[in-house]
Amino acid sequence: MPTPDHLLDDLLDELFERPAEQGVSLACVAVHRGEVVVERYGVQPANDFQPAEQITAESTLLSWSMAKSMTHAAVGLLVGDGRLDVDAPAPVPEWVGTEKAAITLLQLLEMRPGLTFVEDYVDDGVSNCIEMLFSGAHESFGRYAASLPLARTPGEAFNYSSGTTNIVTRIIGDVITGTRSGPGSDATQRQQAVGDFLRHRLFEPSSMHSATAKFDPAGDFVGSSYVYATARDFARFGELYLHDGVTDAGRGERILPAGWLDHARTPSAHDPESGFDYGRHWWLWPAFPGSLACHGYEGQFTLVVPSLDLVLVHLGKTAVAHNPGLAMRVARLAQSICSAG
Repeated sequence: MPTPDHLLDDLLDELFERPAEQGVSLACVAVHRGEVVVERYGVQPANDFQPAEQITAESTLLSWSMAKSMTHAAVGLLVGDGRLDVDAPAPVPEWVGTEKAAITLLQLLEMRPGLTFVEDYVDDGVSNCIEMLFSGAHESFGRYAASLPLARTPGEAFNYSSGTTNIVTRIIGDVITGTRSGPGSDATQRQQAVGDFLRHRLFEPSSMHSATAKFDPAGDFVGSSYVYATARDFARFGELYLHDGVTDAGRGERILPAGWLDHARTPSAHDPESGFDYGRHWWLWPAFPGSLACHGYEGQFTLVVPSLDLVLVHLGKTAVAHNPGLAMRVARLAQSICSAG
């Protein structure tokens, strides 16, 4: 029978040596009881634009939708400052005096605003997500998403939507700058102000020194999709929530409001397509009660399990059809780490 350490090695071998059609693992880092206990890196396959590349501890990789959970953190910073109220109607200028005016910030965080949005990453004929991110037709991604019609009564139904997150980040930009994003606003100044806020209030206090956010042409953080960071820095973000908003593995500065961990992991919906529950811009794993996780397109995970004092990051490229199998591998790895430790 393999020892716990050998079992971990075997599980990592299985993960990184999967058949190519099942996906590619580029980085895996686990922090258990404050110590890095797993760290392995893979090879980025060659493509038409670049040769194969060995990923290392210094390589910055794309978050995709793991950035949504960082948006939740940015909201928490402003809630702690007394500048946002999640239970109040979302301060979206175009919604004033319309039926959308009743949509709350909390409903946006729970993906229940009732707005039309098709979250498809392949079919550009029906995808609001592709239209928003890649068409080049929309200066402000949040304003585009806010302009879409209501499909349901606000609060009635869950609809996972990158557009909803970018409505939130546009609100964040309005609050930070004291101005409204729109025609005539200074996108350069707005981007500078929001970038400084993320860097000085979230990334640097959390020791996420590699983290880099990306912005839309209007100067708003694309919190739906775009943060680049090393695997270790994604793990540090997970540790921030593991310790309920206190930095340095719970020994440093409180930067998020007390209870913001529970705010994130309060169940608000079940997604039958993925099998996961949803909280407030964080996913919840039924296999680990009390857990929460950042999920990104094609197999990006930052799993946070407070009861096990564990953060586990996986980064790579796995087709959606193979995501359930990947999630099972990540869950098994998490269980084995805690058994070994």
